[in-house]
This record gives sequence, C-alpha cells and structure tokens, in this order.
Amino acid sequence: MRELGKIDGETVSVALAVPLRSVYDYYTGNYGRLARGTIISVPLGRRFVNGIVLGPGSDSVPRHKLRPIQTVAQLEPLAPGFMDFLEKMSSWTLTPFGSVVKMALSQSDAVPTPPMLTIYRQVIPQPDIARITKSRGRVFELMQKAGSLSAPEIQKLAGVSASVIKTMTKQGLLEETKIQLAMTAARANLARPGPKLTDEQRHAASVICQSIGNGFAAFLLDGVTGSGKTETYIEAVSWALAAGQQVLILLPEIALSTSWKNRFIARFGVPPIEWHSDVGTATKRRAWLAVQRGEAQVVVGARSALFLPFANLGLIIVDEEHDHGFKQEEQTIYQARDMAVLRASQEACPIILASATPSLESWVNAGMTGEKQRYRRLVLSNRVMAAVLPEISAIDLRAMPPERGRWLAPPLIKALQSRLDAGEQSLLFLNRRGYAPLTLCGVCGHQLACPNCDSWMVCHRLAGRLRCHHCGHETELLDKCPVCGESDSMRACGPGVERLAEEVLHRFPDARFAVLSSDTVASPKASQVFVESVIDGEVDIIIGTQMAAKGHHFPNLTLVGVVDADLGLAGGDLRAAERTFQMLVQVAGRAGRESRPGAAILQTLNPENPVIRALLNGDRDKFLANEVAARQAAGMPPFGRLAAIILSAPDKEKLRVAADLLAQAAPRFAGVDVFGPTAAPLSFLRGRHRARMLVRAEKSVDIQQVIQSWIKDLKVPTSVRLYVDIDPYSFL
Repeated sequence: MRELGKIDGETVSVALAVPLRSVYDYYTGNYGRLARGTIISVPLGRRFVNGIVLGPGSDSVPRHKLRPIQTVAQLEPLAPGFMDFLEKMSSWTLTPFGSVVKMALSQSDAVPTPPMLTIYRQVIPQPDIARITKSRGRVFELMQKAGSLSAPEIQKLAGVSASVIKTMTKQGLLEETKIQLAMTAARANLARPGPKLTDEQRHAASVICQSIGNGFAAFLLDGVTGSGKTETYIEAVSWALAAGQQVLILLPEIALSTSWKNRFIARFGVPPIEWHSDVGTATKRRAWLAVQRGEAQVVVGARSALFLPFANLGLIIVDEEHDHGFKQEEQTIYQARDMAVLRASQEACPIILASATPSLESWVNAGMTGEKQRYRRLVLSNRVMAAVLPEISAIDLRAMPPERGRWLAPPLIKALQSRLDAGEQSLLFLNRRGYAPLTLCGVCGHQLACPNCDSWMVCHRLAGRLRCHHCGHETELLDKCPVCGESDSMRACGPGVERLAEEVLHRFPDARFAVLSSDTVASPKASQVFVESVIDGEVDIIIGTQMAAKGHHFPNLTLVGVVDADLGLAGGDLRAAERTFQMLVQVAGRAGRESRPGAAILQTLNPENPVIRALLNGDRDKFLANEVAARQAAGMPPFGRLAAIILSAPDKEKLRVAADLLAQAAPRFAGVDVFGPTAAPLSFLRGRHRARMLVRAEKSVDIQQVIQSWIKDLKVPTSVRLYVDIDPYSFL
C-alpha cells in the first residue's frame, strides 16, 4: 500500500527557486522516496539551487538522462496547506511558479543545510605547549564560568583579540565545535490578564475564538477608529496559542508598529517575532527556521511574511486590511490581503480582516450589497475609554485662503493656537514627502526632472538633495539653472511636509514640532523613539504624511488639520475616492482617542465633493453605497475583473514591436474588453520605456485563463519584459 504523502519511484518533479514557469524532473538517487514539500538542492547548469519536491516526475525524460538531487534539507517537508497555497497563488497572479517558490525559500542560507554557529570550549591547558599569558588567563577564567561561547562573545567578555582565540585553538587550548543556529523565542505567557473588554469586543472575540480549530472562516472586524480592534483580535491570538497553533499578523507599515508591539508585550510578556526589511539577515534565517519547525508562536510582519513556511498555522490577521500598502506592485505582483485569505482557506484556518474603513472588496464580501456573504462582519461601533469620535469640519479655501506663499488658513491657525494654549497636541497632515514636489527656474521655466523617469525631482532640503520618488535617483540641490545658466533662479513650487514645518516654525516659534515621514522615521527603532517622545509630551505639533494615519494612539492629541484634503482625488484612478476617504477617516481618527474631545479640520477647494461631504456628514456607509453603485454600473471590481499587461524595454522601437505583437494576438471573447496598447501614464521609469494594455471582463469570466492563453506563445524581443497585474491598483 502506498504511504500517504510519499512518492513512489525515484523520479520527482521539482519547482526551483528561480523565476521559471516550468518545473523539472530529477533523480533522487540514494535518497529514495521523497515527500511532497521536501526542500532540496539540485544542479541547474553549473550551479546548485534550492527547490521543492512537488510530486512524482513526468517520466518524459529517460531516468538515465536525469541529473541527481544534490542534497536534502534536514527539515520536515513544508506543510500541505502551504504547498497548495504556493501553487494556487502562482495560478491566480500568473506569476512564474519559480518566483513564488523563491519567496517561500527566501532564506537560502537556511536550506538545505541550516546555518551553523562556531562555538569554543576549554581544553585542559598544557604548559609545555603554550605559556599562559594574562589574556589567555582571562579566556580560561571566562570559559570555566560559561562553558562554551562564540568567538565574538569571548572577544567582548574577555577583552581579547580574534588572534588570541585563533592561536589558542591552534595550540589545543580551545576546542572548536559547530552547532545549529536556532531562534530563541520566548514563549507567550497566556496566564497574563488582558484588558477589560466592552460588550461589543467580548462578542466579537467570542465569535472568532469559537472558530479556531474548526476550519476556514473569514471575519471582517469593522470597528471605528479607537474602538479596540487590536485588543479584540489579540484575544483570538491567545486562544490560538493555547491550542498550540501559530499565528501570523500582517501590518501595512511595519516601521510604525511600536504602539501595536507594546500592547502585545503588555498582554503576553514577550515580543512577537518580527519579519520585515529592517530585520537583519542572520535574524531572518533563524526566524525562518523557527517558523518552519513550529517553534515561533507569533510572527508580525509586512506582506512578505505571508510566504513564511509555518508548520501549524492556526490564525491569520490582516490589520488595516484596506491599506494599499498590501499591494505589491513590482516583480511578483500580488495583493497580500487577498492572498492571505487564499492562504487561510488552504491552511483551513480563520482569518480576521480588521479596519475602520473596510475596502470595497471586503464590504461586498461581507454581504453588505446583497452579494453572497463570504465574510462574517463583526462590528465595534463605539470607542473605548469613554472617548467619542472627533468632530469633522471643513475650511473652504476659496472663501478663506492662506496668506500668499503660506499653506495654513486662518481658522486652522487659530485652532492650532488654542491647542497650544491648552497644552494639547495637534497633527498637521499632508501626504507629500520632502520640501516641495517641483523645482523650476524662475527665468526660463525649466522643470527639474528625473533622467530615468517621467517624473519631477522632489526637493528634500533637510537632506540637501533632489530625489526621484519612483526610482531613487538623487542629486545635490541646485541654485543655477542647468538650461539657461541663471544663478539663484531655482524656485520650489508647492508644499511638502518640510515646507509645512517651515511655516509652523514661523507662526509658532515657541512650539515644539516633529516631522513624521519615511524620510525621518525609517525604522521600527526610530518609530519607537518618535512615539515615546510624543507620548512623553515632548512634541506639540506633529507634521506627518500617510505614516501618521496608521495605528497611532497619542492620548493628548486633540486636533488633526488636513492641509490638502483634495490631494489624491484628481486623476483617473479607479480607487481614488475610496483611497482618499479611507486615509482621511484614518488620520482624523488620531484625534480625541481618550477623555479629551477631538476635532479634525479639512482644508479643501471643493467642499461639495462627495468624499468631503461624506466625511463631514459622518456617513461612511452612504459613501460606500455610492461607490458600490458606480463600480457596479461600470462593471469594475469587485463586480467585474480587471487585469493589466505591462510591457517595458530600454529601446522604444523594440517596445513598439512587442506592443504590436501583443495587440495582434489579443483575444476576442464574449464578456471581455481589451483596451490599448498605449503608453503608460508614467511612460519612462527606471530607464525603461513602458506601454500597457487593460483587460476588463465580466465576473464570470476566468480572466487568468484568457490572459494565459493569450501570452503563453507570444514571442517578444529578449530585452522586453512583460508583467501581468491581476486586479491592478496603480495605473501609472
């Protein structure tokens, strides 16, 4: 009888961790039968790469012509649910399967042979071999107490150089041993009491907790800002841990997780394992192994944490599920929120989508528009700690404009002064980094543009640089026009947060202010310092970008001033209104989160805009209903399907040839519309010219199958890259 999960025979199909669509057969040699999900190393050309066993080989190639597996990882096979997720994600996003496998095996040094740590132990000294110096004596004294230590630890604690350790080892005074690295993650203390929950919180937590261990279930935790969504889902985390399961929590802005992390530690006594770009390589390797072995209990991370190989995943949480930061726009293109739901379904575990401003997709999936209910909606309608939602008002800049060359209107200046007089804190929100978005010559009108992109160079005066926010190109600030040569002619146009800070300093010279943007707070450590300074009362006015809208709890912040509420509403972005509404609700929600009442003031040139009206009326559901009606009438997501095909090339002519080939092969199906090809709105990016096509299909159409059949045999010039974006968010 065939053993469940095992592969009969000695030929296996392997998915390699390289961006290839195909899988390849290999011969197992002396390793015999290998289970699906086994991590291996195999030859590819003249190098060795990691891969994952998928199942029996195809037998299309004679066994004697197959290359043998090099090594098998000393790890348990990847969980079946995780393997199913990787395959389904590749099919859904039309991403080469090898690219998805590469993300799953992101810590290549950890497999197939886990990294080793060299440690040293004392050997009984032999005076006839070596003279015992003072430095060696300190080493012996240390080793007698510690037993075994790594070289860096010995150097630091004994105050010796690396050469002392090397010589002592060579002379037989120290013994060198290699041990396997491990993540020493402390276990959560489940006996610690959590905060007292409100009736709404208790009900929501109870419903979610009862689902743990009972298969897939999706919940939309819909709570107003300050309603305690985090405390509610942390109760479910406790239940999952008590059941011996692992938990994954995705946050959209990991650098701003300080407040969240502090609440987690207060509940469980230990921090979670973190996974994001600021975590060092060695720490990531240990974390990857701890997750794969089931030793890591809770992981909190950015969207890439979704591809960690959990051994026993029992609960997934996507906090701020509406946030567009969950959309990966480059290389492997995917929406992490949607892929998290897919992973939960494959792992047969619950998922919580938490937000004060749910995405339209989640709103529809919760059955709020009469569609089939896929998610259960749990509502938190009240703030905790007797706090009330902020009062939102607007300043019509047409009637009450700021002074010339300034950006704050008189009513907002007055409101800021009143908060300063009362000893309360304020937040000025402007979603624009740097000093100014455009620099031009006041004599000839030349605009400073990026040489690699169709975009302006953004002035960053604090750093003394001009930067492109698309490709990262930067130069020094200029005072002479590069075209006409006129000196002292370059002028900054428009405000960024740095320019706003300049105005705050001018108007409120005694106020203490701080800028919160990715330029000034670029890491979790910097975030912690910033948050603590605000909570300790060291800041009177925060000047922030979208980073200020996400998850912060500042007890003494009572005023939010939105400097440009219309920013983001212009253009043809499908989700422009939804995105602006969500961001403004979130940032307004930073005010009045405890006993002192809060207020939010929106500066706008168009107070009649439906987004602004909905905010002023506090009618979120009506706004969502209007968005639903507009999308439904146009057959747009979530009531229809969209996909973008993006072509890029360093040469315009080759791009044109590829675009023509793509257009000529365009499918003609009922219920499918194809638009383009046309130059992308950002037609030159990172040194490559770009064109795109847009496919719109009825919801019943398998858009992936349509596109797959369209492009699979397409032969484009080798320098041309083709990307597929299922459900695009950006139309640049």
